[in-house]
Amino acid sequence: MGENANVKRQYHFINENKTWTEAQRYCREKYTDLATIDNMNDMNELNKSVNNKGFQYVWIGLQKTGRDKWQWSSGEPALYLNWGDKPPDGRDDCAMMLNGQWHDLPCSNNRHFICDNTNTGLVLVNQMMHWTDAQSYCRQNHIDLVSVRNQNENQQVEKFISDRQLSGSYVWIGLFRVSVSWQWSDQSNSSFRYWNTGEPNNVGGENCAAVSQNTRGQWLDDPCNKHYPFVCHEDKLILIKENLMWSEALRYCRQNLVDLVSVHSEEIQHEVINVVKRASTAAVWLGLRHFSILGIWFWVSGETVCYQNWAPGNGTSEEDCEHTVRSGAVQSGGDQHWISRPETDKLNFICSRY
Repeated sequence: MGENANVKRQYHFINENKTWTEAQRYCREKYTDLATIDNMNDMNELNKSVNNKGFQYVWIGLQKTGRDKWQWSSGEPALYLNWGDKPPDGRDDCAMMLNGQWHDLPCSNNRHFICDNTNTGLVLVNQMMHWTDAQSYCRQNHIDLVSVRNQNENQQVEKFISDRQLSGSYVWIGLFRVSVSWQWSDQSNSSFRYWNTGEPNNVGGENCAAVSQNTRGQWLDDPCNKHYPFVCHEDKLILIKENLMWSEALRYCRQNLVDLVSVHSEEIQHEVINVVKRASTAAVWLGLRHFSILGIWFWVSGETVCYQNWAPGNGTSEEDCEHTVRSGAVQSGGDQHWISRPETDKLNFICSRY
């Protein structure tokens, strides 16, 4: 490995011709996933793994999602959706309400609309506008087009419309469809792209990305059912977004990967910081245990704790006096320091393949 010792993922070139979906399945069984690429450094590593073996095209883990993403004008994700009898078919990009149900219609339709205002609440605007003009109007004069985040708000807006004698009319709400985007197979939010000039050109359903060897490894979009060799990646650290007690987390890692992570160098702490940002709990279990009889902390991998990254007031011998068994976790926000927590807390955790 040498210079690669601190690369946070390894690439594995697989010389078997498969469709994109078959390649994805193979990588998920044998490694972490089809290759994700974060930066030019990763791209060079990936190219090294393919290493001009004479293949023209090689699959990577980038795919155009058929899923349409609806979101609120305010920027909030649309978690609650209340489509009428016809769910969106992917042709129209803006949403209206009719008798409490939502319908997608072309954004160029002229309709009444509802703005949100901090002081007065809902505001019905008695002018007919395109959705985008309605959005601008609300943003200039109020806050934004209305968001309808749950059933309760949906009923309020429906009642608001009928109180103003507009039942039976379509009224714009702040919901719109974000144009179809490319997504990494492992759900990474890496925005790095290395398309060749003129790509992705989307000629007839080209929904998967491949590396082209004849353009210095730049990418093109291709139909997903073509058969190409492919590159998998293997993450060294994996965040598990399940909330388990420390001993359950240890068992999970040992059964499914190698172990709960031991952070015995600054390099590994950097990798932990990369991984931990996506956690859903404020702290995340490490393989760090307090041995109260001896009054010491140790890593489950057997190393003593030489490199340290404790938050102030944590990791001291005062823990000896408590009767709760303590284990070590890393903060998922802020400075990502280590903290001592009762081992019965239920937290996300990080498994390691080292």
